Amino acid sequence: MILTSNAPPTSVQSNLSRDAKLMDAARNLEAAFLAEMLKSGGLGQSREGFGGGTGEDQFSSFLVQEQASLIVQGGGIGLAQSLFDAMKEHEYDA
Repeated sequence: MILTSNAPPTSVQSNLSRDAKLMDAARNLEAAFLAEMLKSGGLGQSREGFGGGTGEDQFSSFLVQEQASLIVQGGGIGLAQSLFDAMKEHEYDA
């Protein structure tokens, strides 16, 4: 009796896992980049009158980071794919 498995070979699984980790890292880098661009564009700055005060200042960075993450989830600006390709290319150089 021959037992077969539907699971791909271990090396293929490890490559898929490694690619998933690289893409996750690339998306995180794109989100960090977008968060900095949003901050420099003025997003998250306190309003002059009737603002949230110190609390708003403290938590605005969390809001900007989450907005950047949502932009990346929605497709981003294509930076994650470029970063992934570069990391994948240099993975074999080491």
